[in-house]
Amino acid sequence: MHRFTLVFDREGYSPGFLQRMKAQRVACLTYHKFPGDDWPQEEFSARQVKLPSGQVVEMALAERGTCLSNELWVREIRKLTERGHQTAILSTDYRSPAAPLAVAMFARWSQENFFKYAREHYNLDRLVDYGTEAISDPLQVVNPEHRHLDAQVRSRTGALSRRLAQFGAMSLEEPIEPEQVEPFLQRKAELHEAIESLQTEIQTLKETRKATARHISVHELPEAQRFRQLSTQSQHLIDTIKMIAYRAETAMATILREPLAHPDEARSLLRALYQTEADLLPDPEAGTLTVRLHHMANRCSDEAIRKLCDELNATETQFPRTNLRLVLKLGST
Repeated sequence: MHRFTLVFDREGYSPGFLQRMKAQRVACLTYHKFPGDDWPQEEFSARQVKLPSGQVVEMALAERGTCLSNELWVREIRKLTERGHQTAILSTDYRSPAAPLAVAMFARWSQENFFKYAREHYNLDRLVDYGTEAISDPLQVVNPEHRHLDAQVRSRTGALSRRLAQFGAMSLEEPIEPEQVEPFLQRKAELHEAIESLQTEIQTLKETRKATARHISVHELPEAQRFRQLSTQSQHLIDTIKMIAYRAETAMATILREPLAHPDEARSLLRALYQTEADLLPDPEAGTLTVRLHHMANRCSDEAIRKLCDELNATETQFPRTNLRLVLKLGST
């Protein structure tokens, strides 16, 4: 029995690595880099699978055993799309059903989808303040002295290339007479001397650059060049609150998908609900705080919101720092 399963992207696939992980009783799941020819469509069968979001979808899956180049036998599971494309994954998990393995592999995009959605609708990573703080970690940065020497080497090398080009292009086109030859030889000697001087200077700079560390700790920087980082305490707190809000939205979207004709519209309906005006009706005698929501744009949306209100009311949640039970209702009903 394997201890746990590692899910890799395409870069994580390696037959030797899969074999080493198997020896340590760690199951792996990854894409097949070279799946070969397509399998007959008759091998695929439709299966109901549950995504991490709670949505139940249908996948056409097929499975075979595959021997890798290092003679390691693995499970190969393929998913057939509506357009006929086959996506292949490999796994050393020999016990779990094929459907959960396929979901685990294809659901890895949920991380990218989360960050895309959170940046778009929650302003994730948006600066909450412009305060700065000292860098406590011993981060490695480029040594300014090494950068300066490298720039000098590049500059002198460019100048040397131009001088060499001039030296190679020099030719005496005038008649070979002393009054023409002597100035030409003088110019060529001066250019040759400049080339030798640049070559010596470049060699010295390269030796100095080689003896200078390319990277140093941020604490080793001169005080005038030492930089600070943006404050992270407030940022981490706000981002944590946003992620909690996203999880709450995900839970409500799961409730809404059932009554909606198009489950993909659950989040857009919730976003519209969050922007809808509501009436707050506290009743201390009854111990309730009623949140009366205004009607949505159509009847189908109203029915879905009513179901959401019923589900949330069943939790009998108290409003923070009060003894009032939260009651959600739609309109005047």
